[in-house]
Amino acid sequence: MGFMLIMAGGAAVSPIVFQLAIFVMAIFVGYYVVWSVTPALHTPLMAVTNAISSVIIVGAIVAVAAGTKGGSAISTWTGAIAVALCAVNIFGGFLVTQRMLAMYKKKEKPAPKAEAK
Repeated sequence: MGFMLIMAGGAAVSPIVFQLAIFVMAIFVGYYVVWSVTPALHTPLMAVTNAISSVIIVGAIVAVAAGTKGGSAISTWTGAIAVALCAVNIFGGFLVTQRMLAMYKKKEKPAPKAEAK
C-alpha cells in the first residue's frame, strides 16, 4: 500500500484505479514493443513465448489437480480453461515459428527443360 501512496504523490488512490492505470500503460508499451520487432527477431521471440507458455501450462495442470484432490471447483474449471488456452498458444506458436523459418529456406530452382528440336 505504501508503494501506491508514493506513486500517487502522497494522495490516497484506489488500488483498482492504480492497477488499471498500470494495465493501460502495459498495453501501450507492449503494442510499441511488438510492432517494432524486426522479422529477423520474430522467431527467437516466439521461442521465448512458447517457453513461457509451457511454464504456465504446468501451473494450470497443478491447479486442475488441486481442484480434483478436494479443492474448489473454480480452480478446476479455471485451470482447465488455462490448459486449453496455453495449449492453443504453444501449438500456434510452433506453427508460426515453423512458417517463419520456412521463409528463410532457399527455394529449389526447377531443372532446366531440354529444348525440343
